[in-house]
Amino acid sequence: MIIKMTNIIKKFFEGTDNQLCILKGINLSIGAGEFVSIIGQSGSGKSTLMNILGALDRPTDGEYLLNSKNIADMSDAQLSDIRNRQIGFVFQTFNLIPRSTALGNVELPMLYAGTKAANRKNHAKHLLEMVDMADRANHRPNQLSGGEKQRVAIARAMANNPDILLADEPTGALDSATGRMIVDIFHKLHKQQGKTIVLITHNKELAAETQRIITLHDGEIAGETT
Repeated sequence: MIIKMTNIIKKFFEGTDNQLCILKGINLSIGAGEFVSIIGQSGSGKSTLMNILGALDRPTDGEYLLNSKNIADMSDAQLSDIRNRQIGFVFQTFNLIPRSTALGNVELPMLYAGTKAANRKNHAKHLLEMVDMADRANHRPNQLSGGEKQRVAIARAMANNPDILLADEPTGALDSATGRMIVDIFHKLHKQQGKTIVLITHNKELAAETQRIITLHDGEIAGETT
């Protein structure tokens, strides 16, 4: 298993009068090469779970093994390296650097990983070609449409050839036709490159296209459909 969570609990304001328990004992396993969706209403714990899956936050209790390594045993620097090399993030809000071109945005994770400049540029160009954005390589985010920004974000997420792609409502800010294009790119990455993809969404139609649907309700797994 590439992801194995056992009894994951996440509390905020722990030990205070307004303590909140958001995740209440999550048990979740995801195999390499799976395309999985996690659905649930607003407030169900989807974003909190994604932050833990992506090593952006640590659980209060429970065990999270990523590629058989316990997240709890890792330093902040090690977690930062995991986020850069092993996990690619795609967000609803794109999170592109405004002052950088599309090419520069895709190069950024490789810069942090220490990739040589010439190799960075060549690989970034290849990734932009993969998402049909080669002709927009020198445009800045404010010169791109929402769908174009998201395609650049997917190329950036793939920069260091991560084991896992985590997509948080990747079509949430897009119209249906543009969203369809983005979902097709995920299918392509799954089928052609065997990427493990975890899709966080409230869209049941979108979730139905994945191999497994995990439903969250009030911080617990309420059901699973294959």
